[in-house]
Amino acid sequence: MAASDRRALPFPIRNAPGERLDVAYQPAAGAAGDAAPPAVVVIGHGVTSHWDRPWQTELAEALADAGLASVLVSYAGNGNSEGRFEDVTPTKEAADLGSVLDALAAWGVSRLAYAGHSMGGAVGVLRASSDDRLVALVSLAGMFHVRTFMERTFGHLVPGEGLMLDKPGCVWNRTLADDAARIGSLHVQAAAVRVPWLLVHGEADELVPFQDAIDARAAAGGRPDLVALPGIDHRFTGAIPQVCAAVVPWLTTRMA
Repeated sequence: MAASDRRALPFPIRNAPGERLDVAYQPAAGAAGDAAPPAVVVIGHGVTSHWDRPWQTELAEALADAGLASVLVSYAGNGNSEGRFEDVTPTKEAADLGSVLDALAAWGVSRLAYAGHSMGGAVGVLRASSDDRLVALVSLAGMFHVRTFMERTFGHLVPGEGLMLDKPGCVWNRTLADDAARIGSLHVQAAAVRVPWLLVHGEADELVPFQDAIDARAAAGGRPDLVALPGIDHRFTGAIPQVCAAVVPWLTTRMA
């Protein structure tokens, strides 16, 4: 499946405040026209990121080859989506994800799943804990201890000045810090996730420790499946094929 097979959806998606979300639709191999597919996997990025990352696009292509459509989304304030980065929080992105699910359900998609990376993994837990439209959840190097991550990674920065991960335009701010502090860790939300849940995490993750995956699984009563990737970092450097090999068959079975 080539990247050129990605296309725009036949409709725009806007979140509750009215901000247009930049999304890309990867149809299943051989699909044509604008008819809604029966199942879609929504793929969400991490903090300071957007939908056009190698792990996301390669996962979307692998899903397409397996017969599953996907929608890659940049949450408001990220990438080419409308909105301000200063307003980005896990809570707001979980609401954005709800708007994406609303639009896909209105299109006629009957089975919806979500795969999120890093903070996007936390977003998925927040959404799946209260939205029964999701039939499966995948956390890729997903944050579980949200407050701890933000304090450890960005707490040394001056709010309104310091660049997060040295990325232009991604300024550390009180809005994100306060939301992370309110969330804390996701024990309650993880316990409320009842759909099949897959955790894929590098054991050498330098940003979100592998322990987050262990703690998420424990909080969910041991129900999630866990795939550990020895020696692999947060961005899955050199391991994207391993990620796809873990995720695609798992989702294909649960989205059938």
